[in-house]
Amino acid sequence: MSNKILLIEDEGSIRKFIRVNFQRNNFYVTEAASGEEGIEKAKSENIDVVILDLMLPGIDGFKTCELLRSEFPNVGIIMLTARSQDMDKIMGLEFGADDYMVKPFNPSELIARTRALLRRIGKELPEDSNILVSGDIKLDTFSMKVYKNNVPLDLTPKEYLLVKTFIENKNKPLNRNELLNIVWGYDYFGDTKIVDVNIRRIREKVEDNPSAPIHIETVWGIGYRWI
Repeated sequence: MSNKILLIEDEGSIRKFIRVNFQRNNFYVTEAASGEEGIEKAKSENIDVVILDLMLPGIDGFKTCELLRSEFPNVGIIMLTARSQDMDKIMGLEFGADDYMVKPFNPSELIARTRALLRRIGKELPEDSNILVSGDIKLDTFSMKVYKNNVPLDLTPKEYLLVKTFIENKNKPLNRNELLNIVWGYDYFGDTKIVDVNIRRIREKVEDNPSAPIHIETVWGIGYRWI
């Protein structure tokens, strides 16, 4: 399982930019557009690091940081802001942030700081965590390859991300909108049937009998589930 990042940022374009870069580096990312929403997400998911914007609607980043730190003392927090004043940095650290970055920033530096923070708080995953196994299917998040009975499968990047999402959420029904948001992004406005098309293609590659799947189950009225 990947390290889990909670991204609290009210600007959708910035959220997408950060999310895509973390996902490319094998992190699981969940998002919130406000401090209130972020706190609720932290309560419902096992978060390792919070990427927190300072300027938020409702409660601001300082207060959000304070509330997160009081309730989740072992979670890492990196604060983002467009302001570079030393007082903001000091206040962010005093409210419980572990690190601070000023926009605009290099996404590679943010990821490097996140990895460093994970090491400091003892949440960096071991090397073998790159391998996800489910029955006869093995997924290597480092090489981004999927194997069936140790034979590599020829998957497209979208098909790979779908399989990875399914295995990371094994037995959990995922609806089409959830899959679209994770794999195609929140700004995708095309036909939702693209999910069904890709599922059909994946079944042809991972299932012994695609018409009687044992990995990707159709959950009628909802979507799909990896079993």
